[in-house]
Amino acid sequence: MSAIPSVNLEDFISGDPARKEKFIKEIGDAFEDIGFVALSGHFLSEKLVEDLYSEIKDFFNLPQEVKDQYEIEGIGGQRGYTSFGKEHAKGRKEGDLKEFWHFGQYVENDSKLEKEYPNNVMVKELDRFNEVGKETYKMLEKTAKYVLRALALHLDLEETYFDDYIKNGNSILRPIHYPPITNEPKNAVRAAAHGDINLITLLMGAHGKGLQVKNHEGEWVDAIARPDQLMINVGDMLSRLSNNKLKSTIHQVVNPPRELWGTSRYSVPFFMHPISGMPLNCLENCVDESNPKLYEDITAGEFLHERLIELGLIKS
Repeated sequence: MSAIPSVNLEDFISGDPARKEKFIKEIGDAFEDIGFVALSGHFLSEKLVEDLYSEIKDFFNLPQEVKDQYEIEGIGGQRGYTSFGKEHAKGRKEGDLKEFWHFGQYVENDSKLEKEYPNNVMVKELDRFNEVGKETYKMLEKTAKYVLRALALHLDLEETYFDDYIKNGNSILRPIHYPPITNEPKNAVRAAAHGDINLITLLMGAHGKGLQVKNHEGEWVDAIARPDQLMINVGDMLSRLSNNKLKSTIHQVVNPPRELWGTSRYSVPFFMHPISGMPLNCLENCVDESNPKLYEDITAGEFLHERLIELGLIKS
């Protein structure tokens, strides 16, 4: 496949059985093949998107010593600010050329999970930063819920299979700033080739060249969405659960051509995670003689912990 397929979530929620079936087939086929789709018909309004970009640009423009106050020790970067170059891809030593912020779950009616998750970090300098971040988080979480319902049906599961696992899940909204490049990078890129950890990722800001996806032939394909679309991809947890029926595809964010080194790039992925107790054991209906079980049994929490160590965000 040489291009990323487009789908419209309005087909799935239209109430028309034929349109719903069309969406399930389109997204299922795409996720079995290249692992990515460009999705329109989501729950983000234009105004909310504009407000979010305005707030995150204002945050990343704050003086470095102010941003550094929001880098919280001991939580593996799961909330608040992570400074430039701190995260690296699995198997690499070079830090990625980015800084980022993490909004986490707003737990409702679950005191156990409130204790398990770190608190969200409040930015004092910007009146609406946290409010707009929370609203964006909620709308992306709602979008992800319906995408997962379609994928459950594609996998011959109950439509609501994922609902209880993602309610109050350990999902992360990550506004990223790739600053202007001032010196020739030795081996570093804006985001080195990697697969995502989670169930699915919903990405805002894939509107220009930079994001690339590796197809089955080993070729890098540009992944560019329209301004009204989100780029959505399969993460390692969902790939593992489906015994690799749904593909978690390697992707990267490459450095721009030299004439664009002086520009910033912003993107905002939403990493849809389940609660830590969700079993990621390969689904029985994805295992047969021609597709033997590929992965050992593990919970989502155990798998996340392993990967955060590999990314250098927490110490083993």
